[in-house]
Amino acid sequence: MIDFNRVYVMNLENAIRGARNPMNSWARSDSYYDENGQYILGENDLSLAKRLRNAGTSDHRKYLRQVMLSVDITAPMYWWKEYDTYKVATVANSTSTMHKIHSKPFEIDDFSHDHLTENGLKVLKELVDEMEKIRLEYVETKDKALWYDLIQLLPSSYNQMRTCTLNYETLINIYKSRKHHKLEEWRSFCEWIETLPYAKELIIAEEWNEYNCFGR
Repeated sequence: MIDFNRVYVMNLENAIRGARNPMNSWARSDSYYDENGQYILGENDLSLAKRLRNAGTSDHRKYLRQVMLSVDITAPMYWWKEYDTYKVATVANSTSTMHKIHSKPFEIDDFSHDHLTENGLKVLKELVDEMEKIRLEYVETKDKALWYDLIQLLPSSYNQMRTCTLNYETLINIYKSRKHHKLEEWRSFCEWIETLPYAKELIIAEEWNEYNCFGR
């Protein structure tokens, strides 16, 4: 299970302006804001952005490091352990298991269980019931040993929400390495990437024949 909310793509205008700095070609810029406040890449700017994206090295497409994305992601902790390998140009603030694990009742939907067998689901339900009993006792007694029970029994299928900030260059790397991953959450993540503004041109970048970067 993985869910995406509050998605914001930012700084595209400034990134495109920066991409034109090396050739002082700002007068060729033709992008604009539509009536909904969305930044729309004009034909000239989109052509430049695509050529730089496909130029062969990350140095040519470094403007994509300035296209920022913020999103709330809810996913199981076993997926977050893999996401945490992406340390460069990413920031995340998470909900806290240390401070808030006892603040609400445990429910089966707090855990990813969409691929469990019938027996696996039975085991998880029994664990959730036991953890809820421990939680209630901890709320009443504040016995730290019970808090440790909750922390150490918490399975990796527990869903956690984090507010993440990353850039389009990082998304390129994620998409390339994870789109065929055996975890469904990663495949869903890559499908979500495909829905972002100009993802086809700037992130996925299907084979494109115009590799000359100098006609800015």
